[in-house]
Amino acid sequence: MTRRFTPKVVTANDLAEGDVVWLTADDRWTRHIEEAELIEDAGLAELRLLHADSQAHVVVGAYLADATSGPDGPAPLHFREAFRTRGPSNYAHGKQETA
Repeated sequence: MTRRFTPKVVTANDLAEGDVVWLTADDRWTRHIEEAELIEDAGLAELRLLHADSQAHVVVGAYLADATSGPDGPAPLHFREAFRTRGPSNYAHGKQETA
């Protein structure tokens, strides 16, 4: 039996600043997961990851992360990804300054 595909987002870290970023449907990198492209097809997910990997001058460590459709856009399914949406936890800076 074939396992059902779990929707994904492409995530990475910004090369210059280290911030967590997500790939949008119009090929931008955003710091807001709600703007990310929610990919619901396994083949397309692999193509989008290849596209992200080709941008080594912009991002590092690109990978596919499980996500779901939330009320405001894609939302992470796993703790690790939810944690990454909040930014660094060692002191208040970046995303945590505005929270």
